[in-house]
Amino acid sequence: MVRIIDMECSVPYGVNAESKPETPGKAAVEGQPGYGMANYGRIFRARREGGDHRPAEDLDAYMKHLATVGIVRSVPFGLPNSETAALMKRFPGRFIGLARISINEHHGMAGVRELERLVRDEGFGALGVSALVDCLPASDRRYYPLYTKAAELGIPVRIYSSMNYANDRPYDLGHPRHLDQVAMDFPELPIIGGLGGWPWVNEMVALVRRHPNLHVDTSAHRARYLGQPGSGWEMLIQFGNTLIQDKVMVGLSAGLVGQPYETLIQEYLALPLKDTVKEKWLYGNAARVFGIA
Repeated sequence: MVRIIDMECSVPYGVNAESKPETPGKAAVEGQPGYGMANYGRIFRARREGGDHRPAEDLDAYMKHLATVGIVRSVPFGLPNSETAALMKRFPGRFIGLARISINEHHGMAGVRELERLVRDEGFGALGVSALVDCLPASDRRYYPLYTKAAELGIPVRIYSSMNYANDRPYDLGHPRHLDQVAMDFPELPIIGGLGGWPWVNEMVALVRRHPNLHVDTSAHRARYLGQPGSGWEMLIQFGNTLIQDKVMVGLSAGLVGQPYETLIQEYLALPLKDTVKEKWLYGNAARVFGIA
């Protein structure tokens, strides 16, 4: 059976069910239903029904389902750190905790101390920062204490690296060019550019080629489109099969795209990649970066 580390999964309620996320519509300005984060609901069909995409499945049954399709580890998506910590305690060895630190909530050393607590006490395996959430690009110096602590702790950082559709903030906050400066300043820090750098895929691929410790994941995008001529992903497929084959990770994003795991996995297996490369994309590369035996 194929083994998979999923870089972005939505899990059912059942750990701390009271932490239900708000719907995109609540972020809208009065009289402007397509403004700000609510604009995602206008653009993406999967988000128009309230914006809550956790599977309607018992949590234990969901975990058995993941094992059945070959998903051995997952990075939870859209959960507060407390709920991720509860998941990791309930299902040891099945989740990779991404310590999501917003510098809008944890200023300066407060964020550094919280990151260290989550890693040392709760077992989190990576730092996560988001230009979309903070309205600041990844190269902003206010993130640098967090990057320094991540390097000291020996964990990777996953950075939002894609165009955003929240039309109350600049569209290019997540441009891959911001990863270049971070990688130059922290050459020993493993960095994962989340969401593939869309629509700046060529630049993302070039930067991944340029920096030894820079990687990319495919979260929020379906593999069926990655392999289509004219989709804009041609450079990732070409170089991901050759020069950067050791630096691409898969995010299935089943809850986000609204498709069953079986379908999404088959789409990756159908990509025009060498079999050895598919294994690296689906499992090997993430296992190496996260230190999974």
